Amino acid sequence: MQPAAKAEELAARLKGRDFLGLVDYSSEEIRYLIDLAIELKRKLKAGEVYQPLKGKSLGMIFEKSSTRTRVSFEVGMYQLGGQALFLSRNDIQMGRGETIRDTAMTLSRYLDGIIIRTFGHRNVVELARSATVPVINALSDQSHPCQALADYQTILEKKGRLEGLKVAYIGDGNNMLHSLMIGASKLGIHFASASPEGYEPDAEQVKLARDFARESGSRIVILRDPREAIEGADVVYTDVWASMGFEEEQKERERAFQNYQVNEQLVQYAKPDFLFMHCLPAHRGEEVTEGVIDGPHSVIFDEAENRLHAQKAIMAAIM
Repeated sequence: MQPAAKAEELAARLKGRDFLGLVDYSSEEIRYLIDLAIELKRKLKAGEVYQPLKGKSLGMIFEKSSTRTRVSFEVGMYQLGGQALFLSRNDIQMGRGETIRDTAMTLSRYLDGIIIRTFGHRNVVELARSATVPVINALSDQSHPCQALADYQTILEKKGRLEGLKVAYIGDGNNMLHSLMIGASKLGIHFASASPEGYEPDAEQVKLARDFARESGSRIVILRDPREAIEGADVVYTDVWASMGFEEEQKERERAFQNYQVNEQLVQYAKPDFLFMHCLPAHRGEEVTEGVIDGPHSVIFDEAENRLHAQKAIMAAIM
């Protein structure tokens, strides 16, 4: 937790900002949001009413469906005193050919903030560029920063620290890997991933992470062997092998990832007190065995709950 004067400075710095990725936030700013999320969680559990967004409205553009993202943002906005409007492709003209720019400029006249869950990251960037209110990336093909923020909140709560820990990610080099890796590089967390050939993380994202890691002291390692990646890990993380939009590749990906299942044999190489994490939804018996995801090391539902608190912190800070 930062000193009061520093916290005030950071709070002032975040007002009106977009939240498109952890890459745009300093380590101090990320840690401020994590600490705020923990404080808002404490307030909620204690029954304290905290409504800094009373009278404000959030537009929620969903081009991809979700359980956790929709419910956590909608409930979170309500708890902060505001209201949230769910906008699917069928509810707005953006799904019928209106430009993102025109949609952004119009919605900015009605709303105090916009979230978007979409396929192409360029849609997030274009929306933010044209909107005059803060825009939050609720998921794109490049990054999933809200989930990563909730993940690092969960790790801090469970481990009592972040700096110097090791996170091992096993599986597809997707948006989830990118956001976890960038977050780790900013927070001084060592990060190792293992993916099969052809499914590695984006090279530009790896370069960015390694540049940040030089400042924070963390190590970013991209490997092929899952056993090597998981060796001595404090946190073991995986995701589905075929994310939304890649369903037609399911069978091909099952073959490619067959040696990348997080199972009881593999996690023996992690630390004895490792945490198992998954952003959900999970395909039990595919990327992870039931014995691991439902076992004593799993914190997947604490992690899912923290989406609510982390996103409340983002909205309260920037809106």
